[in-house]
Amino acid sequence: MRAIKEARKFIKANPADPSAVTLSRLVLALESEADFPIADIYLLDYSNFKIALQILQEWRLDRHYAGKSKLLDTSRQATGNGSTAASTESDTNNAAAADAQPAEAAAEKKPAKAKAPAKRKSADK
Repeated sequence: MRAIKEARKFIKANPADPSAVTLSRLVLALESEADFPIADIYLLDYSNFKIALQILQEWRLDRHYAGKSKLLDTSRQATGNGSTAASTESDTNNAAAADAQPAEAAAEKKPAKAKAPAKRKSADK
């Protein structure tokens, strides 16, 4: 079982337990990239200490994969293969920012599309 899932179950079952509070603070510090006193991990019992270390491992690994995903998305855009949908919300935001120029090009094409129906009407008369 992944440590993050195991920690979630433990925190949910024992929200007032000091170990659950420490694990919660660790997760929140990781998410917000805030400081966390590492000595607090040493106060945990051995099983929760192992969970805390596994959370750190998994968090680092997950960040690596998120970074890899962003790199692949950027690489696709740079080579002109950016037609694939972004897999995360941040990738979607990055893709939207990178696609600003194609949106401007589409805006320039809209007047051309407006002229096309006008030609059809005159052809029908």
